Amino acid sequence: MVTTCSWRVWCVPCKSRVGSSVAFSTDSLIHPDEARARIFHHVARLPSERVALRAAAWRVLADDLMAEENHPPFPAATMDGYAVIADDPSPWREIVGRQTAGSVEEIDLDLGTAAWITTGAPVPRGANAVVPVEVTSLADEHVVIHQERIDPGANIRPIGIDLMRGSLVLRSGSMIGPAEIGLLAGLGIDPVTVVQRPRVSVLSTGDELVEPTETPGPGQIRDSNRFSLLAALQESGADVIWDGHGPDDAMALRRALLERIAESDVVITSGGVSMGDLDLIKPLLAEIAEVHFRRVLMKPGKPFNFATVADTLIFSLPGNPVSALVGFEVFLRPALRQMQGFREIDRPRVHVLVDHEVRPSDRIEFQRAIVRADGVGALTATTTGAQASSRLASLVGSNALIVVPAGTEPLPSGSRLDALLVGPLRGADHPRSPEVPRNAQ
Repeated sequence: MVTTCSWRVWCVPCKSRVGSSVAFSTDSLIHPDEARARIFHHVARLPSERVALRAAAWRVLADDLMAEENHPPFPAATMDGYAVIADDPSPWREIVGRQTAGSVEEIDLDLGTAAWITTGAPVPRGANAVVPVEVTSLADEHVVIHQERIDPGANIRPIGIDLMRGSLVLRSGSMIGPAEIGLLAGLGIDPVTVVQRPRVSVLSTGDELVEPTETPGPGQIRDSNRFSLLAALQESGADVIWDGHGPDDAMALRRALLERIAESDVVITSGGVSMGDLDLIKPLLAEIAEVHFRRVLMKPGKPFNFATVADTLIFSLPGNPVSALVGFEVFLRPALRQMQGFREIDRPRVHVLVDHEVRPSDRIEFQRAIVRADGVGALTATTTGAQASSRLASLVGSNALIVVPAGTEPLPSGSRLDALLVGPLRGADHPRSPEVPRNAQ
């Protein structure tokens, strides 16, 4: 079952608990709750814009939307048949016209008459029921109805049955999907007022990185983090306006960052935030930005920098691929959704029963897992094998992050823990991951 969050500020961005007057050390190791609070202190919904209905899919509605007309605007047939007067005692009725969808012909019915009608067509004046064609037969220019009882309103969709004029159509913060697009089209709403998408730049760092299309030389690896983050940003609704790679050169990184900050709502960097001589992002942010924290009490992803320059948010993620994506899920995705005005910014949080022993660490740990429904309401979680922060395969095929509290004592199989659902639930018969030592680090 979906539960409310047990973290203090997990589900509610808090702008009152952390303020600029609060003194703290940016090098302190802070709880993920505190990290989120400091982030959301600087997150605001972006302005709105009007876009064509064709371009509104997967955008977020900026304002409550009220119906300006009834839908449907006329009583309409819900099936093919004959429009009739329900209490007409005669089963034998003269056919006086045809009413089809889109028809502008005006037909009036009296006792002893009927009109052929198609699904979606406006019901003729005087008619108050539609008889299905399956219970009728024809004789000359008359229809014979083989149904003893006809209820008034049968097979008619009344005016405003879907939406009455002045009623709420969609609430602010609703994501516009296919059904919403159809509803807006039916009401003639085009263009649509939506929240702007965050403009995001992504910069990966390190001389060892090459493009995925290149063959790595000695000591080099392909740049997987940037492309993983680009996919995560697309799923989050962000507008990636630039992405690229920066070398281990302080001046070059400074120029690249300043250019990106000037054009972006959010800048994301990958790598360069630890303690090494070539971890250049950390000292660079201290020079050009206001740094709000540098380390989080979580695993993976302890080195995580958050800074701001004016209204631009800067998230500097670790270089380890799992650390980067877990940090994105825990911090960036909710912030990006808050900027877009989503009503729900966090992943669903559920209770799970782990089917294996779990060994806690000295930090809150987000273990990659597959959560399955057993068919009777219980959810079971299995980790995806080795949980090393460099092992991107631990995220492949996973649909959840198990939240393991910090501790020293192993948690036995069958323990109940919280998990964040990052993908759809699996059935109990879904194939398990290959057997790998689950607690390998």
